[in-house]
Amino acid sequence: MSDIKSEDACAAFSECVSSVDAPKNIVDRIVINLFSFICFFSAASLTLIICVATFFRYILEGNLYGYEEWVKFLAFWLYFMGAAIGAFNRTHVSADLVNAYLPDGVLKKFLIVVRNLITVCVASLFTWYGYEFFMFGYMGPLGTGIAIPTTSVWKIPMWIGYLSVFLGLLFMVYYFARDLVLSLRDLFVGEKG
Repeated sequence: MSDIKSEDACAAFSECVSSVDAPKNIVDRIVINLFSFICFFSAASLTLIICVATFFRYILEGNLYGYEEWVKFLAFWLYFMGAAIGAFNRTHVSADLVNAYLPDGVLKKFLIVVRNLITVCVASLFTWYGYEFFMFGYMGPLGTGIAIPTTSVWKIPMWIGYLSVFLGLLFMVYYFARDLVLSLRDLFVGEKG
């Protein structure tokens, strides 16, 4: 009797775990695993740097000069790689009033397509801005590679942080476009089975 209950619990658990899509193709596996590693490394590094800075400030009564620059870059990478992972998992911040309040049907599928289309368009616009932002940092204000912006203390090129913005937005558009294609297919083809 207890074996049956434990098998049912394991089956229910595996259904919950499989509700988030695992990467199926090799590109998604590489990208999501790389972004997961970057998020883990950034979070661990941020925690360590802030703890060390706190120790220096309150215990040694000194200052860890320039640590804010590292914190800023790590936070950029953590946030935007995490946003791309959220877009892949379909757990990105969104207002799902359509899913919550409308019954299944053509109207709901149509509104999901509209929502996904708007999301792709807005994310594409911000990706363009992210590209311009990255190129400004990479090529400098005149686009000649001269006077590349850097941080004031450590002289870290600003394009390193800007690259995270561009990559995160680029992959968000990719995964939002995937969701748009899937919602269009659901609207026009419907569920098979």
